[in-house]
Amino acid sequence: YNEAAFIADKIRNIALLDYPTEKLSVVVACDGCQDRTAEIARQTLLEPEVAHLNLRIIEFKKNRGKIAILNQLIPMLGSEIIVLSDTSALISMDALKLANEHFLHDETGFVAASYQILKPGSTGEKKYWQYQRQVKLGEAVLGSPIGVHGALYFIRQALFEPLETDTINDDFMIPMRIIKRGYHGKYDTRLISVELEQASLNMDQNRRTRIGAGNLQQVVRLFSMLHPKFGGTAFSFFSGKVLRGIMPLILVSQLLLNLLLAFQFTEFCVLFILQLLGITLARISLHWPKGGLPPQRMFTPLKLAFYLINGYFSSLLGCFNYLSGRTKSHWTSVSSD
Repeated sequence: YNEAAFIADKIRNIALLDYPTEKLSVVVACDGCQDRTAEIARQTLLEPEVAHLNLRIIEFKKNRGKIAILNQLIPMLGSEIIVLSDTSALISMDALKLANEHFLHDETGFVAASYQILKPGSTGEKKYWQYQRQVKLGEAVLGSPIGVHGALYFIRQALFEPLETDTINDDFMIPMRIIKRGYHGKYDTRLISVELEQASLNMDQNRRTRIGAGNLQQVVRLFSMLHPKFGGTAFSFFSGKVLRGIMPLILVSQLLLNLLLAFQFTEFCVLFILQLLGITLARISLHWPKGGLPPQRMFTPLKLAFYLINGYFSSLLGCFNYLSGRTKSHWTSVSSD
């Protein structure tokens, strides 16, 4: 949706992938785009380096949302393996061949790629995604990775189940439902997607608000994944998603309890003041002028602490949005957020 800035580079990137041309078909689905995405895609197909691609452009007049497009198109695709990738993320040259190796095993239902940001918007964002890659590796050791990086992942077409139209994090729901059917997922750090879009602090917070809403939704809809039969994957789901989904509510409860105890114990009064000060400074840090003293000259641990606090604050807003039914199902261009 409205990816005019990246669609040409994405098509060129796909054309250069090390994979047999006759075994690869590409679909560019424009969901009611209001810019020149489709036009630029057609112009790019005229380039000699791209002309060999089996690529078709589907233009939908009305913007119906990502879930509606996935539900309509994936069941219609004839390929055994479906690759889903963000327009603004470039794919490593050998990614398709490497993923194919995993699908030689019948029990493999999906394959997750590693996610990297070309230009992180902040130190906190950079560290966050480095941490997330380590978490994915740990999940894969225990069982299957829970969810995938939406910038690039692979699924067996036959295992796709249409999603509810209000689904928030499709790149989590799709692979988890595949696991529920008895298949396994793989996480391969050799498969790399590089994000070209540089997110501003505001864009990053909007993204994390949406993820927060999605985390709570996942807890509700995938509660059965906590069954012991799923082994290490059940533990990963509990620690990585259930706790994350309710953590903003836990932290608010902790703050309120400290406030109540502050009237009786000096230690809790100090703790409450420190918590309130940390939250206030973290929120103010989002509005400090670029090039000023804070946060540019702030030492790294404090930057990370502020990024963490702001992330939980955004998740709390996401929880309220989900509970009040205010989450959006339609596409929203990252740059327009």
